[in-house]
Amino acid sequence: MIQDVVFKKLRVIADERGYLMEMLRVDDELFDKFGQVYMTAVYPNVVKGWHYHKFQTDYMACVFGMIKLVLFDARQESPTYREVNEFFIGDKNPGLVKIPCGVYHGFKGAGIQTALIVNTVNTPYNYENPDEFRVEWNSPDVPYNWDLKNG
Repeated sequence: MIQDVVFKKLRVIADERGYLMEMLRVDDELFDKFGQVYMTAVYPNVVKGWHYHKFQTDYMACVFGMIKLVLFDARQESPTYREVNEFFIGDKNPGLVKIPCGVYHGFKGAGIQTALIVNTVNTPYNYENPDEFRVEWNSPDVPYNWDLKNG
């Protein structure tokens, strides 16, 4: 696992009325501080990536559908420098991933439905000076191939 990345298995509580799933609590060991919450969607087989933040920590969960979330450690001082992690998260495998500063991340819609992702971040988005640094989804700087791995 990339240093400072945390995976939290999420618990779904169901009864005859429906279900509830907590994603992030202020008393979670992995919680830092609150900045904002937003939702994003990704269509099947579409890649959204790559980007990283210098100051922002992401806490990402897929609440509908499935995604392949991929992380790449670009922090030269990290003991896991250049390591890649894959997480398959969504309604079939509920989980939350803490993504630290300096770690590239991107995701791909998996399956046949639009996936919905809820991201809680520790700093609000700055429209004048965004803490967001991007490279292309197929950049040679990131050693990852987004192709489907059949087997």
